[in-house]
Amino acid sequence: MNIREQTETRELQFLSPYASCSKKSRGRDRLEDECDIRTVYQRDRDRIVHCKAFRRLKDKTQVFLSPQGDHYRNRLTHTLEVSQIARTIAKALSLNEDLTEAIALGHDLGHTPFGHAGERALDRICPLGFAHYKQSVRVVERLEKNGAGLNLTWEVRDGILNHRTKGMPHTLEGQVVRYCDKIAYIHHDMDDAQRAGVISEDDIPITLRMLLGYTTRERLNTFVHDIVQSSRGKEQISMSPEIEEGLRDIRSLMFQDVYLNPAAKTEEEKAEHVVEELYTYYSKHPEKMSAEYRKLLHQEEEKERVVCDYISGMTDQYSLEKFRELFIPKRWNVQEKEQ
Repeated sequence: MNIREQTETRELQFLSPYASCSKKSRGRDRLEDECDIRTVYQRDRDRIVHCKAFRRLKDKTQVFLSPQGDHYRNRLTHTLEVSQIARTIAKALSLNEDLTEAIALGHDLGHTPFGHAGERALDRICPLGFAHYKQSVRVVERLEKNGAGLNLTWEVRDGILNHRTKGMPHTLEGQVVRYCDKIAYIHHDMDDAQRAGVISEDDIPITLRMLLGYTTRERLNTFVHDIVQSSRGKEQISMSPEIEEGLRDIRSLMFQDVYLNPAAKTEEEKAEHVVEELYTYYSKHPEKMSAEYRKLLHQEEEKERVVCDYISGMTDQYSLEKFRELFIPKRWNVQEKEQ
């Protein structure tokens, strides 16, 4: 029995009866030889961490566009915080921590530059529509590895696709990530907003603070404990009605005071303009896209979808560089003749 088989046996023996065991995975679209050390979910996690889309997350907006400061979150730190919270809950519930981690690390791979502002712009201008959770699946199925995709297991792709609020993953590990995505962004976006002076603890109703906690740290602890206590030994991940209502209320407060706050989001319209102009340009000049995306066009992929692939894969800075290159006049580089 090799190391992978030993791990699979331990999972069957010690994980919750509701956990997704590696040996029982629905598998991959393309058959592969098994690794002698890693389970299928461990391999998926490693493939995500080593892919290009994962590295680009470090230069993509979480909430505030190009904030001045070293401690504001970006899309990569958000992903890591989701993973940490989700692994804590999965371990406490005896679920498959490797599957949970893989879903968490991959859930935002398809995000656009400038966060949800970029997503809104692409969804508005592309006739096929655009949604980051669908794009995350497209990244791992089609775009990575020069069009071959990462060939991830069905369970990981299902968790990535259904991590949004309206989704419902088929595995408990995916359901954990779905909750933790929301918990993480409320937690760290509140922290960043307080750092930026957009909101303070006094702006949170006292009834909510009494219920959930008086600091971001206390509220995170409340959410994690509540999910564990409400979900232990059950076939579905849940929160208690009281705490889930509190989560919805504080999320609504964040939308009102932070996400839709003109003082904090004054540059979003400009960011959306950048994305829309890039989409229009590359729709007219698809030959100007990089080679890996032109290759997709030759494989009879829809032009509108490939243009979205190209733009959504850009980082904030790269999209601004392309915009300046395409639309901002350059100074003439001429020298005055000597008299």
